[in-house]
Amino acid sequence: MTAGAEAAAIREGPQPKHLQLTSLLTALASERLSPGAAIPSERELMATYAVSRATVRRSIESLVGDGLLERVHGKGTFVARPRLESRPHLLSFTEDMRRRGLTPSTRLLALEVARPPADVATALGLRRGSQAWRLERVRLADGRALALQEGWYPRAPLPDLDRRDLSGSLYELFARDYGLVIASAAQTLWGESADGPTARLLDAELHTPLLVLRRVSSTGDRAVEHTVSRYRGDRYQIHMNLGADEVAGRQHHRARTTGRAHP
Repeated sequence: MTAGAEAAAIREGPQPKHLQLTSLLTALASERLSPGAAIPSERELMATYAVSRATVRRSIESLVGDGLLERVHGKGTFVARPRLESRPHLLSFTEDMRRRGLTPSTRLLALEVARPPADVATALGLRRGSQAWRLERVRLADGRALALQEGWYPRAPLPDLDRRDLSGSLYELFARDYGLVIASAAQTLWGESADGPTARLLDAELHTPLLVLRRVSSTGDRAVEHTVSRYRGDRYQIHMNLGADEVAGRQHHRARTTGRAHP
């Protein structure tokens, strides 16, 4: 990108300069650059458009927030790749990524025997003071950090877990080596922003939005997994189809029990 006609496109007027620059960068990222390509540096944008560093940063932050751009610590700002979309289903991370045609991989951070927090112990049906396996991993897709996972697993049904290969699908491992097939799970979703340690592990900026999923997985009537997965919100999204059948059914039931006609 060079100065000249493009630089002259930003003028004093009713529209703030940062909004004019945002429009130009949107066109650049959407029409001229491919996903993963770097945009010009802040210094280059300042020189090209004769604007201040504050104006440049405000425009870039806006587009990062919109998901069009992403910052990579120590490298620069790039056109964001499309977010991976997940539909709620009972698959491991490894199976999920394979289904998308991506190559899953794992960085093992920790495996230890420890006393789980009270809520985790309750979810796993463990007695007070019991210990469990604690597993922490960074999960990657095509070499890009996507999620930080902390999992807790009861020791009794999973002896010698520390001697197993934990770089792939735990669900496959449980079925193959222990005869434990994950049959059901309860999952809760909320949002967070990445703190310093989490951001570093995920190669993300501080305060990057995160999608957090807590899952308690069971085989039959026995819970064997409590895991919290923190996904980069700029690389991952969740799609759900919602229907009105259940709500309509409850309304119909209430109408019948009160003697009113259902509308």
